[in-house]
Amino acid sequence: MAEAHQAVAFQFTVTPDGVDFRLSREALKHIYLSGINSWKKRLIRIKNGILRGVYPGSPTSWLVVVMATVGSSYCKVDISMGLVCYIQRCLPEGCGPYQTPQTRALLSMVVFSTGVWMTGIFFFRQTLKLLLSYHGWMFEMHGQTSHFTKVWAYLESVRPLLDDAEYYRMETLAKDFQEKTAPRLQKYLVLKSWWATNYVSDWWEEYVYLRSRAPLVVNSNYYVMDFVFIQNTNIQAARLGNIVHAMIMYRRKLDREEIKPVMAQGIVPMCSSQMERMFNTTRIPGKESDLLQHLSDSRHVAVYHKGRFFKVWLYEGSQLLKPCDLEMQFQRVLDDPSPPQPGEEKLAALTAGGRAEWAQARQAFFSSGKNKAALDAIERAAFFVALDEESPRYDPEDEASLSLYGKALLHGNCYNRWFDKSFTIIAFKNGQLGLNTEHAWADAPIIGHLWEFVLGTDTFHLGYTETGHCLGKPNPMLMAPQRLQWDIPEQCRAIIENSYQVAKALADDVELYCFQFLPFGKGLIKKCRTSPDAFVQIALQLAHFRDRGKFCLTYEASMTRMFREGRTETVRSCTSESTAFVQAMVEGSHMKADLQDLFRKASKKHQNMYRLAMTGCGIDRHLFCLYLVSKYLGVSSPFLAEVLSEPWRLSTSQTAQFQIRMFDPDKYPKHLGAGGGFGPVADDGYGVSYMIAGENTIFFHVSSKFSSSETNAQRFGNHIRQALLDIADLFQVHKADS
Repeated sequence: MAEAHQAVAFQFTVTPDGVDFRLSREALKHIYLSGINSWKKRLIRIKNGILRGVYPGSPTSWLVVVMATVGSSYCKVDISMGLVCYIQRCLPEGCGPYQTPQTRALLSMVVFSTGVWMTGIFFFRQTLKLLLSYHGWMFEMHGQTSHFTKVWAYLESVRPLLDDAEYYRMETLAKDFQEKTAPRLQKYLVLKSWWATNYVSDWWEEYVYLRSRAPLVVNSNYYVMDFVFIQNTNIQAARLGNIVHAMIMYRRKLDREEIKPVMAQGIVPMCSSQMERMFNTTRIPGKESDLLQHLSDSRHVAVYHKGRFFKVWLYEGSQLLKPCDLEMQFQRVLDDPSPPQPGEEKLAALTAGGRAEWAQARQAFFSSGKNKAALDAIERAAFFVALDEESPRYDPEDEASLSLYGKALLHGNCYNRWFDKSFTIIAFKNGQLGLNTEHAWADAPIIGHLWEFVLGTDTFHLGYTETGHCLGKPNPMLMAPQRLQWDIPEQCRAIIENSYQVAKALADDVELYCFQFLPFGKGLIKKCRTSPDAFVQIALQLAHFRDRGKFCLTYEASMTRMFREGRTETVRSCTSESTAFVQAMVEGSHMKADLQDLFRKASKKHQNMYRLAMTGCGIDRHLFCLYLVSKYLGVSSPFLAEVLSEPWRLSTSQTAQFQIRMFDPDKYPKHLGAGGGFGPVADDGYGVSYMIAGENTIFFHVSSKFSSSETNAQRFGNHIRQALLDIADLFQVHKADS
């Protein structure tokens, strides 16, 4: 979602000196390190596979093979074709367990059976890998696609944004790059693809996220909203008790590998590796680069309320606390009358300010004593919980209510969220919830998967009493939540205040306009014979042209999780086809049939580009990696420098929904979340997140900056509304027809 902000003009500090041999060695070193990290992950997965059963094998299947081998031997049938006898001859002779012929024969059959079993697993997995590597099915149902190089695909994407002279200059740069520089850089990427699991993802995480020194608040973290049309309970502690219990249930399923993978178009499973760091993960600040600290387990959560930090245990012995027990613990926090310690109230503002400043403060004031112990309790928690005193809630009669709810989730008051944690649950006084999520460890669909499970479990499986409390009787003998103790000196308090002022300036500058589009949703869009995403993206192009009078480079995030450890790719939504349609709409002199034809061409182009991005044929991640290699080698490329410095003045993302069928949305149409959003990417641009919420509505989250005289989130939102209606009118599709 917010990744486009970090992908523009990022700072790259690798500038090795020396002859070409040393420069090449620098590039090879980073490729080697990527491979080492990749193989570490593979070994961990192999270990987990042995402990939990290696797909498609299992202890039962191994026993069946052994019994078949032994049984055939007693029936005087040698299914091993002499291999058992050969293994028996190779076993050491003498004393010990191999002394009797019967024991040696049985051991030989076990060894042979184990080999057959493992060979079968290997061939099955390799066959499955080959099948999953085929992505042609995405295109076969929609016709053939043209083949072109990624450099020329880039030129095609910027053609509608450049005049003839500018385009000729870029074409010259691209041709020079393709002929002279690209072949050398590409060799290193090919080498990395052989050695590492994924040639993009580790560099993307490091350079786009972890090396960024900008504050996380607004710039990187994003938010997710609760159900907005129903309210299970208005008791803050009760709602949180159910939700936290459901989250640990999800974590337990994740640890046991019981969560089914999400399927692309219901056909191919997508990689779930991003889920591995969902819990027990914290971003640790560094002077030049942060790191992600992930623990194998955590038995507590960190809680913030009225300027105080608490440690709340999730287990009693080996038993997960029941929702009613958790409700009691959170209520104890709410009832605690103790005041904040000096410097404690705004402490979390350190995570909202500059990363280098936070790293220095962490080293100076939190590396020993009670401060280190308290910080460890937060950073080693399963996740962070914020108990807020405000009560935002979406009221369809009050348009501003959804925007206020979004602002509370995006940044709060800049010191009541721990922005470094993988995610923070925000529990408002009225029982409404939401998430603020750190972006480095995973992308939005991953946290969306968790959130769907949690909301569904809360509503349909755990439930509440008639008075709104969690079901069951709590155990009053449970250990009370532990208040974290701090000793924050005056010098540190000054740094905290400075970080707070930096974050507050960012938060105050954000204009967020969230609204529900009611005239129609996915159901009626399909009558236009196009994908809902393409429909919305083309409407965004029309809205932006009406708003700014020009086109701009547009970013839409697409998943690449059909590849192992894949994350995202960019779909460049501003195409020659979409701009031709927009210009024809604005001119107002074209026949409706001509406009329909132009729209269908633009829609077809967008859908094809989205499929190309999902199947690894996008251009931006490849050019990003080529740029990194050029920096490692000390090679200057004007073409790559220009590509990587272009601002995304319109950054868009669709929020995934119904990844898990926890309930039937047709039966429960009011059980809808409103999606989520993120801050503006460019200072003079817009951020747009949207969720096509079922058949009849769409939620939009539009962000911009008050400091820009060129943008206005509410104005742009109104243009989006009108663009959707105007395109629907072309096909005479509107709600009255349904």
